[in-house]
Amino acid sequence: MADLITVEDPDDPRLHDYTGLTDVDLRRKREPAEGLFIAEGEKVIRRAKEAGYEMRSMLLSAKWVDVMRDVIDELPAPVYAVSPELAEQVTGYHVHRGALASMQRKPLPAAAELLQTARRVVIMESVNDHTNIGAIFRSAAALGMDAVLLSPDCADPLYRRSVKVSMGAVFSVPYARLDTWPKGLESVREAGFTLLALTPDEKARSLDEAAPHTMDRVALMLGAEGDGLSTQALVAADEWVRIPMSHGVDSLNVGAAAAVAFYAVATGRPQS
Repeated sequence: MADLITVEDPDDPRLHDYTGLTDVDLRRKREPAEGLFIAEGEKVIRRAKEAGYEMRSMLLSAKWVDVMRDVIDELPAPVYAVSPELAEQVTGYHVHRGALASMQRKPLPAAAELLQTARRVVIMESVNDHTNIGAIFRSAAALGMDAVLLSPDCADPLYRRSVKVSMGAVFSVPYARLDTWPKGLESVREAGFTLLALTPDEKARSLDEAAPHTMDRVALMLGAEGDGLSTQALVAADEWVRIPMSHGVDSLNVGAAAAVAFYAVATGRPQS
């Protein structure tokens, strides 16, 4: 059973994991280096626990203690009960959902390990917006993608904002980082995957024409918001594919485009 500890001092060293959560640059460096990530909200905390992540501690507003009682009773990690005002002092923002948990990261698998059993893979290049990362993982989980591969400069899927937007889907879709880019794409092709680059370029075939759902193994490549895939990534692809647009719209944001393309890859034709 966890220890329930009331804390009234925002400088209490036991709250170290939760300090300054609004400092993005700090969190990007600190969380991976210290082997932790922050889960926010009851559903996300429960999903992290169900996915086998070890809990270091929880930070709860008093009214959330009863809601999380079953989790508290099952886990040996300390639970810090604080007022909403103190939670905001510590984290640097208003904790709307009243519950945070510091979780221990797991070692990432190698890309080759994921490619052995996957048939539908997402590859992200330079996607560094945490909201987009979370949205893409959520769509990947919902629409049947088997794994996600990240270029070395992609944002951290376990950053608090990514986890929250994904509603915990980052815990259910396995992911790995490619050590080199774009050279690492060769290992994906060697594993039997067709590399499809999603781009609004007019030279690309529409997803309807390409019919990726009929292909044996597909790796769908997505680029960052605005810039899209780099020239090097486009050159490395086996084929370019696009989502047909109407009413003079040239493209969708990467989160929305990913959802449409995942449906086409994993299930069938996108709606037009």
